[in-house]
Amino acid sequence: MSQHKVVLLLGSNIGDKKKNIDTALEKLKEVSEILKNSEYLTSDPVEFVSSNNFCNIASIIFTHLSPIQLLNFIKETEIEMGRINDSRISGSYTDRIIDIDIVTYDALNFISERLEIPHKKHLFEREFSRILLKDFI
Repeated sequence: MSQHKVVLLLGSNIGDKKKNIDTALEKLKEVSEILKNSEYLTSDPVEFVSSNNFCNIASIIFTHLSPIQLLNFIKETEIEMGRINDSRISGSYTDRIIDIDIVTYDALNFISERLEIPHKKHLFEREFSRILLKDFI
């Protein structure tokens, strides 16, 4: 079974933010090996207004899952942790207990209705992402 190198960004702006991220990372260990995590970074919300700042982290993992299988696992994890609103479905961003984005998956270029790899907003538009990913990409 081949292993795929994936870069993820995780964020939380509700409750114990670091604990939420750590819980999600533990859950990811069910389907991956975590190679490296960045430092935690606090950032303002992007593309929506909230008084709750985000705690963010980048992570490099190895997984045997396909991009869609990984996305399904991530979405299940977000729901299990209490995330209610999926921005891709609702079309807008809101506060969230956990957000996990696939930034890169090997050197794959992939576009579907549910997933775009690489995640161009994180790579090119969002300052907090560029800071977290500077040593990962």
